[in-house]
Amino acid sequence: MCLIFQSGCGFYLPGSYPHKYVVGDPLSVKVNSLTSIDTEMPFSYYSLPFCKPQEGVKDSAENLGELLMGDRIENSPYKFKMYTNETEIFLCQSNKLSADDFKLLAKRIDEMYQVNLILDNLPAIRYTKKEGFTLRWTGYPVGVKVQNVYYLFNHLKFNVLIHKYEETNVAHVMGTGDAVEVMPTDSKGGSEVPGYMVVGFEVVPCSVVHDANLVKKLKMYGKYPSPIKCDSTAVSMPLKEGEPIVFTYEVAFEKSDIKWPSRWDAYLKMEGSKVHWFSILNSLMVITFLAGIVLVIFLRTVRRDLTRYEELDRESQVQMNEELSGWKLVVGDVFRAPSNPALLCILVGDGIQILGMAIVTILFAALGFMSPASRGTLITGMLFFYLILGIAAGYVAVLVWRTIGCGDSKGWISVAWKAACFFPGIAFLILTILNSLLWGSHSTGAIPFSVFVILLLLWFCISVPLTLVGGYFGAKAQHIEYPVRTNQIPREIPAQKYPSWLLVLGAGTLPFGTLFIELFFIMSSIWMGRVYYVFGFLFIVLILLVVVCAEVSLVLTYMHLCVEDWKWWWKSFFASGSVAIYIFLYSINYLIFDLKSLSGPVSATLYLGYSLFMVLAVMLATGTIGFLSSFWFVHYLFSSVKLD
Repeated sequence: MCLIFQSGCGFYLPGSYPHKYVVGDPLSVKVNSLTSIDTEMPFSYYSLPFCKPQEGVKDSAENLGELLMGDRIENSPYKFKMYTNETEIFLCQSNKLSADDFKLLAKRIDEMYQVNLILDNLPAIRYTKKEGFTLRWTGYPVGVKVQNVYYLFNHLKFNVLIHKYEETNVAHVMGTGDAVEVMPTDSKGGSEVPGYMVVGFEVVPCSVVHDANLVKKLKMYGKYPSPIKCDSTAVSMPLKEGEPIVFTYEVAFEKSDIKWPSRWDAYLKMEGSKVHWFSILNSLMVITFLAGIVLVIFLRTVRRDLTRYEELDRESQVQMNEELSGWKLVVGDVFRAPSNPALLCILVGDGIQILGMAIVTILFAALGFMSPASRGTLITGMLFFYLILGIAAGYVAVLVWRTIGCGDSKGWISVAWKAACFFPGIAFLILTILNSLLWGSHSTGAIPFSVFVILLLLWFCISVPLTLVGGYFGAKAQHIEYPVRTNQIPREIPAQKYPSWLLVLGAGTLPFGTLFIELFFIMSSIWMGRVYYVFGFLFIVLILLVVVCAEVSLVLTYMHLCVEDWKWWWKSFFASGSVAIYIFLYSINYLIFDLKSLSGPVSATLYLGYSLFMVLAVMLATGTIGFLSSFWFVHYLFSSVKLD
């Protein structure tokens, strides 16, 4: 339905069209949740004694992704008029600070909470200078602590960057259809009333002492009677219990050369692009090294052995069979069913679902369909693609189940049902535990109960039925036939010099080596509040990761077969899936060394809980790549062997 309605409509990347404002038009600032890299728990802006709008606090419409990310966007009392500079605007005077309010403000200042403002969908940005470098921050701190005294930023100096609205150019960018109807292209109308677009939103927070007696008779948006000097390098408004706080602001408009398509550049400036290229080069070196090993296995070892074997006459083959060693000896056991075959099928099915979701989501993000301008679209998109790809999970899980069972479809419904419930079930368990901690802390990061119900309905009304439909198709599809017969009596596996699982666990270091540089940027985006938008790099790294996982698992499977170890099924899954162990260890390392300021057991539990969730998804996806590549390799290898 969405595709039908959207066909023929022009669209504007990254996700929103220009809004034309005439001089004097009202501009309203919105507020998002207070955030902190110190606690990772967002709180509502109005949980602190800030000024409230005259019309009352109203929530903005939010999508599912925003709610899951903890965003709570509300209206604010800050109002501007387009291209109209104003100074000394009185906002309000709070009630006298109670002991509880004072403690809460002091706590939020200690925990480095940031206020996040939004104008025309642009977050407020703050510039500071340190050692000759200009640093960019989104939002501004609630206050600051100097020599055991708490100071509050009660005066805000806004600078709004605007660019003249160019109707013909914008209409050309927008294309045809409904989008042009939104933006009229009548040149006469445009010339009579010049319009402007908001292309930047900067804020300078100041701590200013106000005279409470001067504002007693002032109403909201009245003129403060004396000049206000905003100096961002000095603080002078100490918090004191039993005293009120006066809030003021000023706004200046500045014409800018920044055009509408470039207005997000200030937030998305890609720092350290050389590091991303180094990450990709590093991955390519690992891939080339592994590809060389795979090539040697295929061209020299396997091909040479098969050619020699096929050129011999029957008597020589019998004699050679007696002298055989390595992978040729396990020909009667290599396709023997693994232990816990149903669990393996479920993991592979869920892995396909997660891998497909990751590839499609990152591809769409790389093409610009999921920009930060459209908050929550990344999470919403991931959820949508995950639900739809339930059909692939069911199909693959049941097909592998039937292949292991030599075509027997018995029990496919159970396998499909478990595939639909395994990963989402663990995810819901982790989310419920973490959500209970957030609820207890009254954080806006807690998922509302209504959203929990929606997620459950999406799971059982969309994901589960689609997985069962996929399972039905998998049960009807032609299963993969084994090229060789399996002996009735299992062959004894010779004693190994070293545990085979040690090699399997060590194999995860190679996929981790291709991933860990990009992993730092992803972790910084999630936990340090930085914007991550280099999805092009991420897509390349993901493709390289898939190739490395396939190669690593294939090489290890061949090594196991060469030492007559025919139990390769689970080892091929965990050979590449073991990268998850190293990612989890890296997460702990990141917590200790990069998130030193993270305070309290609740924050640490949240971090470890979400890390565990991420690691489980990575293990299923990478393990599936390893298993499927190894299965193809073993099937190809033994389909080339002629047996009597």
